[in-house]
Amino acid sequence: MAELDETARKLTIKLVYYGPAMSGKTTNLMSLHDLLSPDLKGEIMTLETQNDRTLFFDLLPLGFRTPSGWLIKLKLYTVPGQVVHDATRKAVLSRADGVVFVADSQRSQGINNSESFQNLEENVHRVGLNFKSLPLVVQFNKRDLPNVLTEEEIRERWSAAPWPLVMATALTGSGVRETFVRLLEAVYPVLDKSFSMHDAIGADARSFINAVTGESFGNPV
Repeated sequence: MAELDETARKLTIKLVYYGPAMSGKTTNLMSLHDLLSPDLKGEIMTLETQNDRTLFFDLLPLGFRTPSGWLIKLKLYTVPGQVVHDATRKAVLSRADGVVFVADSQRSQGINNSESFQNLEENVHRVGLNFKSLPLVVQFNKRDLPNVLTEEEIRERWSAAPWPLVMATALTGSGVRETFVRLLEAVYPVLDKSFSMHDAIGADARSFINAVTGESFGNPV
């Protein structure tokens, strides 16, 4: 869950991109780095290996100040896709405030998507989070490739799911920002209930989302 530092007037929010290996988690963060323009935007930190593009995590820090002087910081992480790194997945997932599950739209990746989503649900419980109440957005990435599931097929298969579904091509940035905004929309009510985002911190839902994406208030720090 988010970390509140009342003395420093700072709230730190943790968001995690989860999914099978090579589904486009890192590419999502790289695209976000280019698309968003909040007051504070750090560099992407990436650890890579030959066998898995991201061995540990990518971290993209974002932030802004509210008119009332609070510093809101968001830290975006990705988890490694390979099963061998499951302990690292759990470590990164711990205390997450929201999750984007990045699925691969290719028909050949159905089993990998299913196994990874099941692993997400299991690990959410293992790190002490509530899967039913965890803010979650499901993104189907790689829409530009041949032999992908149609949007109609995806929505039919996920018709009973309560989470937002977003179609994306992270390489071009298509759907990347929309995915992120949908996650912020899901995360905000939970934060507001816990930390009085509107009354105590001075950020209503719309201004919170706009400031994170660089569209409105936020005083340079």
